[in-house]
Amino acid sequence: MRLGLCFLLIAWSAKAGNWPQWRGPQRTGASTETNLPTRWSETENIAWKLPMPMWSGSTPIVWGEKIFLNVAEDEDKLALWCVDRSRGQVLWKRSMGGGNRKARKQNMSSPSPVTDGNHVWALTGTGILKAFDMDGKELWMRDIQKEYGRFGLNHGYASSPLLHEDSLYIQVLHGMTTDDPSYVMRIDKLTGKNVWRVERPTDAQRESPDSYTTPTLVQVGKTWELVVTGGDVITGHDLATGKELWRGTGFNPEGNPFHRIVASPVAVGELVVAPTRVRPMMAFRGGGRGDVSISHRVWSNNNGPDVPTPVTDGRRLWVVNDRGIVYCLDLRTGKEIWGPERIRAGTYSASPVLADGKIYVTNEDGVTTVFRAADRFEVLAENVIDDYVLSSIAISDGQLFLRTQKYLYCIGQRRKN
Repeated sequence: MRLGLCFLLIAWSAKAGNWPQWRGPQRTGASTETNLPTRWSETENIAWKLPMPMWSGSTPIVWGEKIFLNVAEDEDKLALWCVDRSRGQVLWKRSMGGGNRKARKQNMSSPSPVTDGNHVWALTGTGILKAFDMDGKELWMRDIQKEYGRFGLNHGYASSPLLHEDSLYIQVLHGMTTDDPSYVMRIDKLTGKNVWRVERPTDAQRESPDSYTTPTLVQVGKTWELVVTGGDVITGHDLATGKELWRGTGFNPEGNPFHRIVASPVAVGELVVAPTRVRPMMAFRGGGRGDVSISHRVWSNNNGPDVPTPVTDGRRLWVVNDRGIVYCLDLRTGKEIWGPERIRAGTYSASPVLADGKIYVTNEDGVTTVFRAADRFEVLAENVIDDYVLSSIAISDGQLFLRTQKYLYCIGQRRKN
């Protein structure tokens, strides 16, 4: 009850019409939007579509009248695009440098940008971090690889920056192709200067130090803690100093040297759910100190995802795995409410999103399944756009924004809630 109430209070205090970061306004993949479309095709219920030069795992970010996209413009060039959300036309493009390359299914445009409505920040897989105002004026830039060494992840860097109040939080957790230490940074959003940078050691071996996750926040009383997952552990950090406050283990019980983590942690109130490479997925309570592997572990479940990040409404947690098998869990206990259930077979890399009592999730073949966000499983629709998809859907003012290899689609009619 307390977790659900906390979620609702936070959610309703946010401006529902914006999708300012890759997991939405609450970092949970959920929105309070209503009156959303359930059915569409390549020609039906499409407000507009904008041609894209290449595929990307980066999610569209929406604020007011503007959409921001990390874009791989060709085999070398990376850019930040700003799009007019009413007309679907590009307002401006800004270079994010060269060095694009393919890394398995992703490229170097994978991190999603983030905005506070006055500024937008973009990070690439090449380590270029830039700040712009809403009109595209560059305010500052950093080259993280030049400053601290090359990223050493097996499949390329893909973590998105986390924005909280006056700072960006960025993690670089790697080890497969480097002996350099992993680290976490807090950067002043206006100046681009480090507030702190701390190393984050683990005993993980070979590929297991690699983490493609985005950090999140848990709230303990009036205090926020930064939560980072990867390298076979979960850690909580002090926002003011970056100091590690607590650490939970048990994410790689068999010592698999290829246990990299892709799905990001999801937090509601003091509880954070931390996926790993399918099993185990565990939930921890924030606020601990030292080794919290037993003392603050709330539950463990062996039916977690690999790539898609789960979504929650504050009471239930929905998990979609890479093959389209879905579970609904009680967020507080980790017990299954229903599942396993099958949605359209395929490979799922995009993460599910929730709004209007519905969950939307798209597979790599461009099929978006819409199922009811309820205590029973019910598929409402399957919508086919025949194109390659890695990016999660964004939700804003009654519309869905779906990015495929060839287009950015604006689905449905705009309705301000």
